[in-house]
Parts: sequence; C-alpha cells; structure tokens
Amino acid sequence: MRRTEDGKLEVFVYGTGIICASCVNAPSSEETASWLQSLFNRKYGEQIHVRYIDFQKPTNEEEKAFARRMMLEDLWYPVVLIEDEIVTEGNPNLKKIFKKLDQLGIKPIEDE
Repeated sequence: MRRTEDGKLEVFVYGTGIICASCVNAPSSEETASWLQSLFNRKYGEQIHVRYIDFQKPTNEEEKAFARRMMLEDLWYPVVLIEDEIVTEGNPNLKKIFKKLDQLGIKPIEDE
C-alpha cells in the first residue's frame, strides 16, 4: 500500500483551484480534499492522509503523468485516487471510497 513515512494510507485528490462552469455551486477540489481529510479523521482516526495535488501545477513526474492522463481522458475533477486506482471523479462518491478503504483493510475506529 502507498503509505506516508508515518504509516498512513495516502489518498490523492487531483484537482485545480479553478471551478468548472458546470460545478458553480460545488466546493473547490482543494476544499473537497480538506473535507475528505476531516471525514476520514472522524471515521478512521489517524489511518489516512489526504494529499491534494493541483493537476495544473504538478511537482514531480508521477503527478505530471497523471495530469496528462486527466486531460487526455477528460476526467472530471476532483479525482480521488487510492492505490493508483481512480475510485471516483467529480462529486466524490463516498460509498465507492469507503468500499475501497474496506477492501484495503482500513477499519473505522468504532470497529476497533
């Protein structure tokens, strides 16, 4: 699993600061990443780290490659990536995210 140095599962949220025309009332990608981090902290404790990446300003080759993919495939942002798999794009589907986390063995803190 992709983990941070302190052992947390890394969840990537790719987006940009510019809100698309059809997403006027939706939160920005960065706000979505922050909201997901808060949600994960409440549900899973300190097991998950959300990393926001502006696909228009990638900082390394991996980010550049995925940014190219987003543009080529015309993906809706934000894109939530877990274990290099696109779990959801556009307005995040929490059921899909929770299902993926469950498949990876990440358990809610109330289950521990």
